[in-house]
Amino acid sequence: MPIPSALKTAVDQELAAFCERRVPPDVRDRVRVESGWRGSSVTLCELRPLFDQPDKWVDIKVAQFRYAAATGQWSLFCSDRNGKWHPYYERPSSNRFSDLLKEVDEDPTGIFWG
Repeated sequence: MPIPSALKTAVDQELAAFCERRVPPDVRDRVRVESGWRGSSVTLCELRPLFDQPDKWVDIKVAQFRYAAATGQWSLFCSDRNGKWHPYYERPSSNRFSDLLKEVDEDPTGIFWG
């Protein structure tokens, strides 16, 4: 069962506001934060231009949020250095997306933003 469209729209709006405030306008030519959907998962990435090719940007996976329609719960995942996703056990699943986004923003373990 796919994610309800109203919920997806609400999450998109929350992520857009988060990405907007995460990076000040005067440095967006050097760093951006964006999100993208695949099925019922949304991935948050940081993008930076390559040092020797500033016209090419690379993305660094920050966090992934997965929605389980059967339970109405969001789960949070972190990426390892090889791009593989692992459950983030410091924060349990939640029916409120904003709870998990707040955990990524505050990053108490340093796993998301370093």
